[in-house]
This record gives sequence, structure tokens and C-alpha cells, in this order.
Amino acid sequence: MFSYRHAFHAGNHADVLKHFIQVQLHKYMNQKDTAYTYIDTHAGAGVYALDSAQAVKSGEYIDGIARLWGRDDLPPALADYVGLVRSLNPSGKLRWYPGSPWVADAEARLEDRLRLFELHPADIKVLAENVRKREAHHAEQGERARGRRILVERADGFHGLKTLLPPPSRRALVLVDPPYEVKLDYKHVRDALEEALKRFPAGMYAIWYPVLQRMESRQFADRLKRLPAKEWLHVTLSVAGPRADGNGLHSSGMFILNPPYTLEATLRETMPYLVQVLGQDAGATFRIEKGTQVTGAIAREGAAGAPRQPVGNARRASPLSGGGSLRLPGQAYGDGPRTRGEGEQGRAPGAAAGRGQRSPAPGQRDGDAAQGERKAAPRGAGPGARTQSRKASPNADTAPRAPFKRNGSGRS
Repeated sequence: MFSYRHAFHAGNHADVLKHFIQVQLHKYMNQKDTAYTYIDTHAGAGVYALDSAQAVKSGEYIDGIARLWGRDDLPPALADYVGLVRSLNPSGKLRWYPGSPWVADAEARLEDRLRLFELHPADIKVLAENVRKREAHHAEQGERARGRRILVERADGFHGLKTLLPPPSRRALVLVDPPYEVKLDYKHVRDALEEALKRFPAGMYAIWYPVLQRMESRQFADRLKRLPAKEWLHVTLSVAGPRADGNGLHSSGMFILNPPYTLEATLRETMPYLVQVLGQDAGATFRIEKGTQVTGAIAREGAAGAPRQPVGNARRASPLSGGGSLRLPGQAYGDGPRTRGEGEQGRAPGAAAGRGQRSPAPGQRDGDAAQGERKAAPRGAGPGARTQSRKASPNADTAPRAPFKRNGSGRS
């Protein structure tokens, strides 16, 4: 259960995505005078040494934060993030990397509260020591908060989240970032968020997750879209195309429930730059989508003006469903049956329609129509009856065929 150690992965491309977004979430929360509570369900060690044996062995930070370290053309959001990392490395040499608790402490104000949960027996000790040093540093600077500003607890973050909601100030930023070393972590995240939204629907919830080949990861975002949040925003970053063996982490995502209204514009400005700088091959890309729980509507990058598409189970509904079975918000009844191409994504124009209705080969159309007409004529009828049937059904070759049912299953 405790095999995952983030020291091997600190500062990689997934951390860049997660932490530059976290900085922006804190800056948005700081715009209001009312204090807020930051809750980290899986806090980790807090700070990581990039010259440690684990970091040197993996070398993942070299293709992450190190690629941004010497840049002088950073977009504003990345400049804020890299500036925070620089404050942890005053010598100018990239040696230390901040985890999410350190990011939260650096961005939050004295009146805000940090509640950190960690279960790993080694990381919890390092986290507690790092927090003690940070509090001592604040005291040396004359910065003293009322009460315990930072609390560290060795406990299950999913359970701890329930005990802290709703917060006293009715403002909260929650980061959910489990290791996903077991498949049940995906279910635990969704269940914890569903319970959290019942207790405190106005909270801001940020979820990081790895984009992997396993089914739980591929279905994770769609499951989060069904949670009863007012709005959601989803972004993924891929630094390379998937490998044939399925190994390695090349993509990750951040899913934000009740996101800041300013975040989407920030992402659209920043993500192309990250793809350019962190990309490792032609498969590098990003994706941004947003929606609301009430309507289930999605707006995707590059899909301006396109008709809204159903989400969740609607994508996998039977293509043989009758008219109205996949009715979208605002669509009238009786719009006709749904073809196989409707609701599919990522296909070239005309490819989906080709699947719904196959074009006959030259010379085959008349033969098929004649064969269908011969079958339609009653047995024992002469050639005149068949000719009459042909005249009565001039469009027989274009009429839709009803699905053939076998044993009541509906399969053809």
C-alpha cells in the first residue's frame, strides 16, 4: 500500500501542471478578504531534494521543472509558479522542489488555515519536520497567526475531508491527489467528492490524476463530470504519445469542481506553451473542456460553433435507438432516429456518417432493390404482380430496414 514515493517523481511534467494550477487557485481565493481553509488529502513530504538518490535515479524533473528554470519568455501563470520555486532556491541553483503543502503555505495568507493529511509512515515524519521549520521561519519574520495555522495529521485524507466540511469560514480549497497505486483509489476519490459536495457544495475541489491505459483512468473524468457540482473544468497535458507497451506516465489531468471563472482563459494561454517546451515527441498535446452538472453541456478546445454532444452514458447509447432516445437539452421531440455517427468524437467529417449508412457499389443498388421487391411479391403471383409491386415502391432501396430480432435480444 505504501510502495509509492513521490520523491522519485517530484518536479516532473505532472507536477508542473498540478502546481502551476494550484498557484492560480490560491491567487483567486486570496481576492476575497474572508479567510479560507486549504485541505490536502494526500500531502506527501512537503519539500523534495532534487539531488536525492530517488530524484537522481528517475531524473524526471529534468523533463519537467528544469525545462522551465532558465526560460525568460514564461507566460504570466508559469512565471508565478517558477518564481515560487525560485524562492525555495535562493542560490539560483535548482536543488529543492516544493510539494503542494509548501505551495499552499507560500500562497495562502496568515489568516488562512492549512489542514494536511498523510498516511505514509516515512513521509509524515518529513512533512511534520518541514512544517515545523516553516513555522519557525514565519516566527523569525515576525509573522504570527492566531491559533494553529497549519495542522498535520497522520490519517486517511478521504475520511479527514468529511470531518472538516463545511469549514467555519464557509470557504475552502481542497486538493485531492492520491497515488493511484491501487485501482480502488479512483472510486475512493469519486465517493469522497460526492460526500464532500453534499456537505459543502460551494467548495472548490481540485483533483489530479494520471492518464493511463487502464480502464479506471480512462473513465475517471467522465465519472467526475456526473458529480453534483455547479460547474467543472478539465485539462490534460500529454508530453508524448503513448508507448506500445503502455508503460510510463506521459499524460496527466487536473479536474476542478467549481473552478474560478478566470482559470479557463489562463489555461488557454498557458497550455500551448507547455506543450511546446515540455513536449518530447509529435504526440505532445493538451485538451481543455468545461461543462455544468445541470445541463451536461461540454465546450471543447477547437469545437466552437459545433453542436453540443451528450456526455457520460449518452455516448454509449445504442445507435439503433428511436427518435428522442438521446434528446439533448433544447432539442425537440421527433427529430428522427439517431444514426451511428452521432455523438462520436475525434473522427474526420464524413467518417461517422459512413458508418451509419454504407454506400452501395456501382450497379449494386438496382440489383438489391429488385431482389427486395421480388421478395415482397406474394408467392404464386405472376410477373405482372411483381412489376406492379416494383411500380408501387419506387423508393424501396432507400427505405430504412427495421433491426432483425433474434430471440427478443434485438441483435442482428
